[in-house]
Amino acid sequence: MFLKEVFLCFIGLSAGGIVAAGVFAFLVIIGVFPRLIGKTHTNKHIMLYETLIILGGVLGNLGDIYEFPFGFGGNVFLGIYGLAVGIFVGCLVMSLAETLKALPVISRRINLGVGLQYIILSLGLGKLIGSLVFFAEKFGQ
Repeated sequence: MFLKEVFLCFIGLSAGGIVAAGVFAFLVIIGVFPRLIGKTHTNKHIMLYETLIILGGVLGNLGDIYEFPFGFGGNVFLGIYGLAVGIFVGCLVMSLAETLKALPVISRRINLGVGLQYIILSLGLGKLIGSLVFFAEKFGQ
């Protein structure tokens, strides 16, 4: 029985490591991190970026597995975390759209010469309103 649990633990950790490596490789390939570094002009802090990316992945996994309770200030932490995740997801989406060159294709297909920024804004606002409605219903229960 013990050998079976050790084997399952090894398989689970290996599979999780492979998936995590794939996600981080995807983020690097589409250029999220190099784009952020270029926009903020912080090329001299690349080692810090790498350390924080690895630390964020490890702490995110530990937080997901063990579900640490937050006592005093938990809502403040949750708000800061939500803001940070929202900014990151926005950067990820824009980097992916830029990498795939999706926006010029869309604008050519629907013959849109002016107003593409309004379409992007409406997509973002729709996502924001949808998530606010979702969380408002969840918190009300």
